[in-house]
Order: sequence, then structure tokens, then C-alpha cells
Amino acid sequence: MDEQAYEPPQRLRTLPSWLLNRAALKANRIVADGFAAAGARRAHFTVLVALDERGPASQAELGRRLGIDRSDMAAVAGELERDGLVQRSRDERDRRRNVVRLTAAGDDALRRLGARVEAAQEELLAPLSADERRELERLLTRLVGDGAGPSR
Repeated sequence: MDEQAYEPPQRLRTLPSWLLNRAALKANRIVADGFAAAGARRAHFTVLVALDERGPASQAELGRRLGIDRSDMAAVAGELERDGLVQRSRDERDRRRNVVRLTAAGDDALRRLGARVEAAQEELLAPLSADERRELERLLTRLVGDGAGPSR
């Protein structure tokens, strides 16, 4: 889409749902650009964060927990393993399952990608004061709810 030629009707520009969508599109673009510059994607960061927070998990469990389709999860885990960021091994208790673990290189990559995410947040929220940022986060958290499950 040609952003410079984009002129939505004024009536749309006042709808909270339209504004939230535009903000989400902008946020996704900024974050994706930051990840792309590091040769990564959002799914890579998401899996690394999940492993860092909760420790090793089966590939299937990670996919369910993160809302990533089974085949997409296998591809993401394969990419991360190829890059040495995770290690996949057979579960000793259930040989049908692959357990995914964060490696030291994955921990380093997570720190680098985390810095890119922080920079993206700064870019996105640059027009807001610190108080406005806290208020926006508070309001968005209320709108989203507890965030326990994927939105439908």
C-alpha cells in the first residue's frame, strides 16, 4: 500500500478499532524491520522468550502455548536449531516428543533481539510522554484482558 496516497475517510479515523488497527500495523512494521535487520522474525523472538521464561518444553507444548501452528512451530524450531540458538532432543520419557532448550548462543541472541524490541518500542512511542506511555499501556492491558489466550 502506498502510505502517502492513503487517505481514509474521516469517519474511519475516529473509530477506536480503526485507530488500534493502524497502531498495530505500525508497531508490527517497526518490530519486523528491527528483527529483519538481525536476520530474525517475530516467531523466533517469541520462542526464545518462552524458553527463557519457562525453560525447556516440548515442541508441541510450545506451539500450543504460543498459538503457533504445529508445522510452523516445527519450521521455527528447525531454523533456531540450524542457527545454534536452541537444541532439540528426544524426550527421555516420551521418545515421540522433541524437547526444545535454549542454548548459550540463544540466550545471547535473545538479549540482542530484546534490545531491538526495546528500540522499536521507543520509536513507536516517541510522540508520547512517559506518563502517556504508562497510561496507554494500562488502557491497552484493560482492553486486551489477561492475555491468557489467542484473540479471536
